[in-house]
Amino acid sequence: MAGFRKFVKRAPGVRLFVAAVALVMAMPALAETRIGVVDLRQALFSSDDARAFSDQLEQEFSGTEAQVREAQQEARRLQERLQKDGAMMNESERQQLTAEFQQKAEAFTRQKQQLDQTLNSRKQAFLDQARPEVDAAVKALMEEHDLDIILPSEAVVSVKPELNLTEQLLEKLNQ
Repeated sequence: MAGFRKFVKRAPGVRLFVAAVALVMAMPALAETRIGVVDLRQALFSSDDARAFSDQLEQEFSGTEAQVREAQQEARRLQERLQKDGAMMNESERQQLTAEFQQKAEAFTRQKQQLDQTLNSRKQAFLDQARPEVDAAVKALMEEHDLDIILPSEAVVSVKPELNLTEQLLEKLNQ
């Protein structure tokens, strides 16, 4: 056994041969595995349901978004006024304007955070609601194409176009 190890260490061609034999022996297992790839995010967010949800959110929160933008613009106007005219103001005017600016900036930050939290929770609820439908569509794709594995596209470096099932998943989600 020790003689064989010395032989393998001294003969670089033998190492390559052993590695090639191991690879060839593993090939049948790889050849039998059928794999598909989907971009779940693209399929889900391109679906008709997602577009309808997005339109609904836009309508529902357009007024709130306008209020947040107005608060931001007001804070920006006050900040610009402070920068432009602050040096010419007396101390009490400057302090009053600074306090007003801080109030507007805090109001904007609070409104923006509240809007973002609300939107994120609604989006998460949509994703949670859509998950069973997406899982069922992926399972149906697996059965239709007789696949062993469907991988998310984020986990794949490159894929042949015929193995990318994203469009077919989108069609299933839109049915």
